[in-house]
Amino acid sequence: MIKVTLPDGSQREYPTGSTSLDVAKSISEGLARNVLSAVIDGEVWDATRPLEKDVTLRLLTWDAPEGKSTFWHSSAHLMAEALEALYPGVKLGIGPAIENGFYYDVDFSGKEFSQNEFEKIEAKMLELARLKNAFERKAVSKSDAIAYFTEKGDPYKLDLLERLEDGSITFYSQGNFVDLCRGPHIPDTGFIKAVKLMNVAGAYWRGDEKNKQLTRIYAITFPKQKELTDYLTMLEEAKKRDHRKLGKELELFAFSEKVGMGLPLWLPKGAMLRERLENFLKRAQLKAGYSPVITPHIGNKELYITSGHYEKYGADSFQPIKTPNEGEEFLLKPMNCPHHCEIYKVRPRSYKELPLRLAEFGTVYRYEQSGELHGLTRVRGFTQDDAHIFCRPDQVKEEFLKVIDLVMHVFHVFGFKEYKAQISLRDPENKSKYFGTDEAWQKAESAIIESAAEKGLNTVTELGEAAFYGPKLDFMVKDVLGRQWQLGTIQVDYQLPERFQLEYIGSDNQKHRPVMIHRAPFGSIERFVAILIEHCGGNFPLWLSPEQIVILPISDKYKDYAESVYSQLMEEDIRGYIDHRDEKIGKKIRDAEVTKIPFMLVIGEKEVAENKLSIRKHGGEDLGSITVSEFVSLFQAEVKKALAPAQ
Repeated sequence: MIKVTLPDGSQREYPTGSTSLDVAKSISEGLARNVLSAVIDGEVWDATRPLEKDVTLRLLTWDAPEGKSTFWHSSAHLMAEALEALYPGVKLGIGPAIENGFYYDVDFSGKEFSQNEFEKIEAKMLELARLKNAFERKAVSKSDAIAYFTEKGDPYKLDLLERLEDGSITFYSQGNFVDLCRGPHIPDTGFIKAVKLMNVAGAYWRGDEKNKQLTRIYAITFPKQKELTDYLTMLEEAKKRDHRKLGKELELFAFSEKVGMGLPLWLPKGAMLRERLENFLKRAQLKAGYSPVITPHIGNKELYITSGHYEKYGADSFQPIKTPNEGEEFLLKPMNCPHHCEIYKVRPRSYKELPLRLAEFGTVYRYEQSGELHGLTRVRGFTQDDAHIFCRPDQVKEEFLKVIDLVMHVFHVFGFKEYKAQISLRDPENKSKYFGTDEAWQKAESAIIESAAEKGLNTVTELGEAAFYGPKLDFMVKDVLGRQWQLGTIQVDYQLPERFQLEYIGSDNQKHRPVMIHRAPFGSIERFVAILIEHCGGNFPLWLSPEQIVILPISDKYKDYAESVYSQLMEEDIRGYIDHRDEKIGKKIRDAEVTKIPFMLVIGEKEVAENKLSIRKHGGEDLGSITVSEFVSLFQAEVKKALAPAQ
């Protein structure tokens, strides 16, 4: 018999050789029908794989990210089976699960392939799925694996085999299809009920342009047809909300090939949006005891050698800037933290000064690969809402909790209601990737875990996702379309204070090392704006909207009154413009609706006579006729409500 420990800590005994599916059946037949795979001692396994010793077990269904990944990887095998059936002699590369769905790299040996072929592949996949063929795992020797794919004539699998060690190789089969794979897979193909091929692209084998270009087919599958229908509806809505599309339509930002890829140009309306975002956080930071600082866009290469950034990221950064002085080199700033360490060092510090909280909207530069650039979400120059808290070891937890409160305030104001916190720890199996002692890492990780628990955050733990200098708490938010984004981060760092020899004089009159907390609630202004545009579909909160009002005089004879109203509203920091165009009022209203301006202030003969305004909200709600002062009160009350702390 073996002991199986379940997530709630309970233990059950089963005969040796039992499977995760057997465990599921002993709990509930309904559960067993939905189990896709299982986490065994931290590793994802087939639900049908025999258990030979005592284990910890977590069953995975479609609701678990690992369950979806197993489902989509199995679907890649199903698509490969369909391709082999439809295109005899096709050669297969790799077919991994991705964030949404999967792909398979295919060599059609010169045959042209297009989206016109999608429908018949989908039909074949569903035909094969209905056979409910089991996914079967088989360990094979390297020599047998080479012999199999040599006979099959598959150069890509043979290339993969060259790098695998004998004794670690497995095949998976379903029906008549066999593939080189380490798994895991779902129990059988019958789980796959809905299929949609999404796109086709070129991809060099192993990502090397010297190798042959293969055809990469992207697809997605679901256990229910309704889930596919909902997903496709969400994609259509996402297209409408695409920040690149809306950014252009709303004249927020642009890109120029002459300026450079991944370097956004902020247009006047976008600059106003940015300014309001920054001012919102600056006010919150001042209330929380932060001091603003400003640092240069470049730094001496030695600065980043000291911090460790050059060792870890130098090869992937912009190349050093050489000066006329021989041997002198500077780098475009990849991080703000080394500069802030130098600010800390400008004079001796006492324990009474700590915590010292330094905040900066600092622009940094990283040479992202051109293929990874994507609108504002992945750029080469971006501004972080960066801050670094230098504190005593006994202050770490308290400061960490305060930063969590600030992040929660940001989420509340911007309407991000669904989120979880990812505790990103170092990989215990590969400590060489990180700086610092085990003791320091233990302290830092404990502070994060305890703080998250104290705040009652919904957390998930990821090994190997820590920064090279310390563990992190990364906040993952869901937007209105249910998509997940990483937004905001807090990191505990014992390493940079050591590398920069930072000190403070303690109450014992001795020198001590401070601890550093890195935090950025927005993450970066660029990425935050992109996510916010898509979250609210370009309908920004009133206080944030670049143009909050438009004044619409029905004719030119009301120009003077319109100008008077505009001046009064500007005095109250209500921003917008007067639409003086010689157009009918209906067209002016339609244009204001398209550009998503929150309030339209219509002025005609009656409004001038009564010294009032006719107020129309974006979306068509008519608020009637009110005075300028009444509108100002209404406006300010709405802004105050939106910015109020969560109760």
